[in-house]
Amino acid sequence: MTALGKLFRTTTFKLTLVYLTVFALFAAFLLGYFALNTRRLITEQITDTVNAEITGLAEQYRLGGIRRLVIVVDARARRPGSSLYLVTTYQGETLAGNVTSLPPGTLDNAGWIETTYRRLDESETSERGEQRGEHHALVRVFQLPGGFRLLVGRDLEERERLHSIVLSAGRWSVVIVVVLGLAGGLFVTRRVLRRVDAMTETTRSIMAGDLGERLPIAGSGDEIDRLAENLNEMLERIEALMNGLKEVSDNIAHDLKTPLTRLRNRAEQALRTSGSESEYRSALETIIEESDGLIATFNALLMIARAESGQARDNMSEFDAAEIAQDVCELYEPLADEKGIDLKVEAGAPAPVKANRELVSQALANLVDNAIKYSEPKEGAEAPAPEIVVSARAEGERVLLTVADRGPGIPAADRGRVVERFVRLERSRSQPGSGLGLSLAAAVARLHGGELILEDNQPGLKSIIALPRGGPVQNAG
Repeated sequence: MTALGKLFRTTTFKLTLVYLTVFALFAAFLLGYFALNTRRLITEQITDTVNAEITGLAEQYRLGGIRRLVIVVDARARRPGSSLYLVTTYQGETLAGNVTSLPPGTLDNAGWIETTYRRLDESETSERGEQRGEHHALVRVFQLPGGFRLLVGRDLEERERLHSIVLSAGRWSVVIVVVLGLAGGLFVTRRVLRRVDAMTETTRSIMAGDLGERLPIAGSGDEIDRLAENLNEMLERIEALMNGLKEVSDNIAHDLKTPLTRLRNRAEQALRTSGSESEYRSALETIIEESDGLIATFNALLMIARAESGQARDNMSEFDAAEIAQDVCELYEPLADEKGIDLKVEAGAPAPVKANRELVSQALANLVDNAIKYSEPKEGAEAPAPEIVVSARAEGERVLLTVADRGPGIPAADRGRVVERFVRLERSRSQPGSGLGLSLAAAVARLHGGELILEDNQPGLKSIIALPRGGPVQNAG
């Protein structure tokens, strides 16, 4: 395809043609309307002038009869100008005036008529022997007593000349509009096409595998810039997801290799060394425990994938987040008591949200489980028991689900990293877990348009799931 053909096929050029056609038709209509009204205005001026002269001549006829009318008409006919006068007898003989060669029957009908004529002072041929053209005039004919006829009118040459000038200007104006419109359309189309071609080249590089490329932005703030900005944000999100997928694959291969190897070694050891039923049973129980841990890890990965893909939006409902906080605390209270931890809940006032109840419950449970896991009782009989406070409260347009513990906490520099999959800090390597608890909580918060906030509890960690506030919760029963 040639460069010119490529320009003609663009949407910008087609839109330019549409707007140009509409504007040219509008300009032609406007100029035509102006020409018609100009013609009508001149015609009205002519009729007003003729009526005024007729009024004056009628007064002269009333005062002096046909003789005086002939004298006045003869005097006026000798003046230069475009006024036309003619007084004839009943047989059509000219008594006075400056008009000759009227079409037959012109004087027979009284009233207004547009007709052709020749002036009395003009010969039918010019000095070069050329035939003179006929003039056009707007005249009014009166029949006077005694059979006399009076014609008064004005030549229409000025009207026709002005009308011709307006039409000529209109034609040239439309031509200029079309030419300038096409030139402007080509200029704008080439400029837009240049930007689109640059974006196309960038997308080809991205499709070739270079996810670091970004669409160029001209800085004008127009719709193409806004589109490029949104696409760049989408590309950044895709790049982050691809990098996350690579990291997840690497982490799965690294973090699950150890438990799978341990699982196989224990099974192999049981087959090689176990000799009694009790030993086999013990080995199988250990293998089942390891398998449950692996299944829990994969379940967490599936829940994170559901949250990040948005599939869980179909199961959203309105509920009170305070009930979630109380249910989770009841679930983990026996475990907290076993470790000597004081687990408290502060969820008195309603905290309405519209969310996936299962995912929000699991996310809060992960935070409570982490808090219990890293809250170690202090040595000494009189040392106070570690405290974990779970709260749910509405704050402005958000509902905050908070888990505050008195454990070692997370350094500020690591808080952005710990929400990634399989990331575990050095101090937590000795604790059981897969490094997916905070990742799931962050994914659930993002799914509902919220966020996971990690703050210093001085000492300890304060984990907050901030969700958009919902409408009032309808109590059952």
